[in-house]
Amino acid sequence: MRHYLPKTGAPTMPSLSQLNGSLHIHQFYIDKLEANRELLFSSDPELAQLLDNVAAILSEHAVALAEDIAEMEYEDG
Repeated sequence: MRHYLPKTGAPTMPSLSQLNGSLHIHQFYIDKLEANRELLFSSDPELAQLLDNVAAILSEHAVALAEDIAEMEYEDG
């Protein structure tokens, strides 16, 4: 995962604490989406499916973040 500085466009790597924070935020929103999906399933199945799709995308990104974190921890180890 690469982030870019706005002025120079040079690649930067977020810190381990930033990656951990991002992973926790992803998990928070995944949990919220899944809870609301369950509530909406009977009344609005299309919206429930949309929430499920967004949660799946966030889950994929969370896996990538976890892999980046593990790699950074291994390198620092």
